Parts: sequence; structure tokens; C-alpha cells
Amino acid sequence: MKTKWVRMPLGPLQTNCYLFSNENNECIIFDPGSEGSRLNTYLKEKKLTPLAILLTHAHFDHIGGVEDVRNQWGIPVYIHRNEKKWLTSPALNGSQRFIGHEISSRDADHLIEAEGDLQIGAFTLQVFETPGHSPGSVSFYSRDARLVFSGDALFEGSIGRTDLPGGNHDQLLKSIHDKLLTLPEDTIVLSGHGPETTIEFEMESNPYLNGF
Repeated sequence: MKTKWVRMPLGPLQTNCYLFSNENNECIIFDPGSEGSRLNTYLKEKKLTPLAILLTHAHFDHIGGVEDVRNQWGIPVYIHRNEKKWLTSPALNGSQRFIGHEISSRDADHLIEAEGDLQIGAFTLQVFETPGHSPGSVSFYSRDARLVFSGDALFEGSIGRTDLPGGNHDQLLKSIHDKLLTLPEDTIVLSGHGPETTIEFEMESNPYLNGF
């Protein structure tokens, strides 16, 4: 299956939303963080058919566009069970504390209960539990496309913050080391903020990972 991806930074924090599509113009949407109507317009213009919304975690800047997109296309939302309540709770997802208005959505349609393969249409993704930035953070790996959607676990030259509720610095480093750095070195890392990178580049130059 031929695939391609598009990054769309959305909202005031420029959170990366990704559209991962195949030759049939079907796509999976990762982290529609804001500007749902803009995202819907883009999908229509490109004649893409969304199959699902996958959330790497449920901080407010990753979920702000969920309802607009879910309602427009009637597609399911997936999130890890450890953040089951975060979508409906502005206190848990951080919007109550960090921004001037509350963000919430309905419950997810599917809870990710464990690691393993996730099949959505013709797409097969491997789910890795990568907590540390948040308790339910997950990364989605496409073996065929050799890329991983890492959310806010791993960035180019950096790692996710761990000073938010449920964050744990040592746990995040372990997640990155055990789950992400074991991927093939040419794997493209598609992060929640900033540009793409590769596993090899981060192994060699990320100052947060040196000596771990």
C-alpha cells in the first residue's frame, strides 16, 4: 500500500495534526488539536475520506478539533484507557488551567487497552505505550511506511515536558529508550510539535538522551 503524510500545525500552540493517507484517498487523522473547520475544508478539497481519529494523548492542544471533525465525518475516536476521562474534563486535559476557555469533547469511541497491532481499514499501525509526558501517551508506528507518530514524547532535539499532572521524567526517558529508540534508525519521527526527525538523528544528537 502506498501511503503519504501531511503535517498541519493547528491552533495557537501550532500542534501538529497529521493526515496519513493511502492511494484510495482514505486517511487517518492524528491529533486534530484545533481549527476543526479548517481541517474539514482541507479534507474536502483534497477529496480525502477519513476513517478514524487517533489521539496520541488528550492534552487540550491535541483534542480541540475532535468534535468538529468527528461530527463532520461520523468517524470513531481512539484514545488510551488511562486518559479515558480526559476528553470530557477540562480540569484533566489542562484547558481549565492553561487557557481562557474550557475544551472538551464526548467520550472516545474506542479505548486502547494494550500495545499491539491496530487495524483501521487498510492501515495497520503498531501501538506503543509511551507514558511520561502524560499517563496515557501512545505512539503509533507504521512498519511499512517506516514512520512513527510520537505525540509529545519525542521531538527534534528535545523530549516532552513532564511537569504537568501525571508527568514523569524518568518514565518518559524509559518509554523513549525502550519503545522508540529500538525502531529502525531510518524511522521518521512525526512529533506533536515542530519538524520531523529520525530515530538515528535523535540517538546521535538529542541532548536529553545522551548517556541514557
